[in-house]
Amino acid sequence: MTHEIHDDDPEIEKSPLSGLVTRDGITVSVEIYRVRNSTDGWSLEVVDAENTSTVWDEIFATDLEAYREFQRGLEAEGLPGLLEASPLRLH
Repeated sequence: MTHEIHDDDPEIEKSPLSGLVTRDGITVSVEIYRVRNSTDGWSLEVVDAENTSTVWDEIFATDLEAYREFQRGLEAEGLPGLLEASPLRLH
């Protein structure tokens, strides 16, 4: 008898706008992603060196909108402020 393993987890599509960003001596990984072939929009997540994840509650229509929101926060608050004042912190 063989057992099949079914992977019910959706396949994630990562935006090419994702990547490492360094500012003021701090490097974070900017993750912009969605469920592949979905029209539900893009999520924005920033992961710091301690592997603490900051996830925005908002879902963005495009990956570019998500990246622009990250850039807006970066310019307004700087990277330390952006991480401290994050909408949702996950450890």
